[in-house]
Amino acid sequence: MNLTLKVWRQDGPEATGHMDTHALGGVSPDMSFLEMMDMLNDQIIRAGEEPVAFDHDCREGICGMCSMFINGEAHGPGRGVTTCQLHMRSFNDGDTIAIEPWRAQAFPVIKDLTVDRSAFDRVIQAGGYISVNTSGNTIDANAIPVPKEQADDAFSAATCIGCGACVASCKNASAMLFVSAKVSQFALLPQGQPERESRVQRMVEQMDKEGFGNCTNTGACAVECPKGIDLSNIARMNRDFMSATVKSKK
Repeated sequence: MNLTLKVWRQDGPEATGHMDTHALGGVSPDMSFLEMMDMLNDQIIRAGEEPVAFDHDCREGICGMCSMFINGEAHGPGRGVTTCQLHMRSFNDGDTIAIEPWRAQAFPVIKDLTVDRSAFDRVIQAGGYISVNTSGNTIDANAIPVPKEQADDAFSAATCIGCGACVASCKNASAMLFVSAKVSQFALLPQGQPERESRVQRMVEQMDKEGFGNCTNTGACAVECPKGIDLSNIARMNRDFMSATVKSKK
């Protein structure tokens, strides 16, 4: 396959970015998108130029680091896949592919296609955990019965990998799907009940501090989410937040 790649280049958060155009030939349809990017960087390095900076780690659809906007879609044209799971057979010989970083105020560009997603880390630090009793009287988690439906819903919420596709896809750069998934995975379990109200308040407050936008129920976040996180999590988080807020004002 012969491709024309339009790649976003930016030296840093304050720098003015631009699109570079590269012609790349000999691309196998069986390559992953990241393998194609490796091939492009090899070509760029051989030409004596600086390679494109992009995030990657596991390359197995687990870590969520390989986040790219490809032809205007988060993680590219596939559904239920991350960029590293996208294969070049999804494109045609002669195609032009535009590759950009996530676009959100809360995700400033570090360099080229790499963005700073530490805002997600701070949201988790605000309340995305369960306090553990380490007094010596701990109880085996398996000793606490959990209804299967709740366990399944909690597991589905916990599959969120924090890639940020929801933020990048939302016209308001909202992080509601991410935050609601992290709230729900604990709110649905018995172990998460003691801190349920304080957790949702702290995490929503931190989400707002980070500069994420408001949810407008467009649903683009759930469509582009590689793990299929459901919008019902946002409804659950809103209910919990409203309930916790009312109780705290009594």
